Amino acid sequence: MILTVTLNTALDLTYHVPALVPHGSHRVTRVVERPGGKGLNVARVLGALGHETVVTGFAGGTTGETVRALLAAGTAGQPVHDALVPTAGATRRTVAVVDATSGDTTQLNEPGPAITSDEWAAFTSRFTELLGTARAVALCGSLPPGIHVGAYAELVRLARAAGVPVLLDTSGEPLRRGIAARPDVIKPNAEELAQLTGSREPHRAARDARRRGAHTVVASLGADGLLAATPDGLWQAAPPAPVRGNPTGAGDSAVAALLAGLVDGADWPDRLTHAVALSAATVLSPVAGEFDADAYRELLPRVTVHAPATAA
Repeated sequence: MILTVTLNTALDLTYHVPALVPHGSHRVTRVVERPGGKGLNVARVLGALGHETVVTGFAGGTTGETVRALLAAGTAGQPVHDALVPTAGATRRTVAVVDATSGDTTQLNEPGPAITSDEWAAFTSRFTELLGTARAVALCGSLPPGIHVGAYAELVRLARAAGVPVLLDTSGEPLRRGIAARPDVIKPNAEELAQLTGSREPHRAARDARRRGAHTVVASLGADGLLAATPDGLWQAAPPAPVRGNPTGAGDSAVAALLAGLVDGADWPDRLTHAVALSAATVLSPVAGEFDADAYRELLPRVTVHAPATAA
């Protein structure tokens, strides 16, 4: 199975409005609730792709109960197994407001509950147990209050000690600390990569991130697709044309594709092709953690991948 970690789990609420007007009152035409947080989005996409997935992290309060109930209700494809650890604080909510006129999305994210030292100890114990049957693990998203900034570095070391490949998808100081523990893959966006390395030239920044400890760097470049700096060289993959829609969860779908390619033993051009197509198909879906399956199949043969350009 594939294990995904979401330390700052959320209940995602998506509101659809005809047009978002600042300072105005809005009539919501549609409301969608989904289990949220980056790792849960990744897990639902992996399930839809046919992979057995287990999610862990924290869940608490009435919103945490709703998240767990929605997970139990199932999703398309393989079920997502719940190994979330209870917390006294309430799971956060995130609100996405989709403007039907412009196609743009406005996101509001709560900070998350404060995690106690006992809750963190319970989580690390659960995580270590789950590594025993994991083929790969993804560590995703922000840290809730109360968790030390080196938490991801600690989890990367536990995964490496268990011989489980680990993908790290976070930002800021947690990424800076985590990369020093030598994760197999990191997946920053262009801004996160620039903040990590101080360089806004993606090729140079990706190589620098590898020198800091990441075995492979896969950077999201927005409409320009993905850049991968691997031990064998550089690849860049791009969609046939920019897509408009709800970008929430697009990066998580790319992570799901990268994990699927890792456990399936696919080469990097194939992994990037699927990651770009799946990410674009997610933008075309109105809800985070879901993708337009028809668009995914249609986009796959149209993604362009550049062969290795230079040694990484």
